[in-house]
Amino acid sequence: MEQPLLDIRSLETQFFTDDGLARAVDGVSYSLARGETVGVVGESGCGKSVTALSILRLIPNPPGRIVGGEIMFEGTNLLDLSPAEMRRIRGNDISMIFQEPMTSLNPVFTIGNQIGEAVRLHQGLSNKEATNKAIEMLTLVGIPEPARRVHEYPHQLSGGMRQRAMIAMALSCNPKVLIADEPTTALDVTIEAQILDLMRNLQSELGTAVILITHDLGVVAEMARKVVVMYAGKVVEQAPVEAIFAEPNHPYTQGLLNSLPNAELGTASGLQKRRLQEIPGIVPSLLNLPQGCKFASRCPKAMAVCEEKEPPLEQVSVEHFSACWLNH
Repeated sequence: MEQPLLDIRSLETQFFTDDGLARAVDGVSYSLARGETVGVVGESGCGKSVTALSILRLIPNPPGRIVGGEIMFEGTNLLDLSPAEMRRIRGNDISMIFQEPMTSLNPVFTIGNQIGEAVRLHQGLSNKEATNKAIEMLTLVGIPEPARRVHEYPHQLSGGMRQRAMIAMALSCNPKVLIADEPTTALDVTIEAQILDLMRNLQSELGTAVILITHDLGVVAEMARKVVVMYAGKVVEQAPVEAIFAEPNHPYTQGLLNSLPNAELGTASGLQKRRLQEIPGIVPSLLNLPQGCKFASRCPKAMAVCEEKEPPLEQVSVEHFSACWLNH
């Protein structure tokens, strides 16, 4: 087996607050092969984005700190690198598309200036060369009139264009890993489809490996090869995308899939319309996690052991892992 490009091993990231200790990422492990897309799904607050920020070592300290585990990138543990060494990797080898482009883009600098900054820093280009590179990247992501847009400011672009500019910025140094954090959250469905098509095309052209963070299982079905399901800071299931949809093992994954609208059961098909199922209850507070399975209080299949002991993540079939006492 080829060594993974990125291998997260038992990662622990905690926040030390006035109200107590929050275990935002609690022993998370998953890997990413070259050119692969891994979808990371789960409800808000489950640790998806904190894991991504930990990879880039962008956790604000205080109050946050990575307290355990390893993040292996091409055989090097990123947690052992100095800040200067990490800056050489961040934006160059590993890039990130942040969740909200309007807050991620600097309002007082032009789009061209912001895209060009990374290539000036990492590739030593002159200002003129960096501007030409920015125009080239805006062309690549399908922004019309790139030579004009390169001199515009974020507020002059539409939401879809800002998202494309963010992608152009993230890809400007041809990174080996692209972390896309909810890349289509604030976009309407037409623009969302265009952005996903763009990411797929760029991935096939550039061979970039992608970590796609989302709560939208439809996006995962379309884009990912492997899916990591997170709940309350932990990985509860991990499998190839086909297995997640055909044979979800963990009750939480089953709940997520049951809460999806099912087009086939609409009235147009002559079948009775199925009522959407919800997952009862709320995610436990990271400041006060239960001692057993974190999902037990919301699980329709919970047993006595679930309240007492935390289930380990174990293999249930080829490439399929789940953390549930029902497998024992």
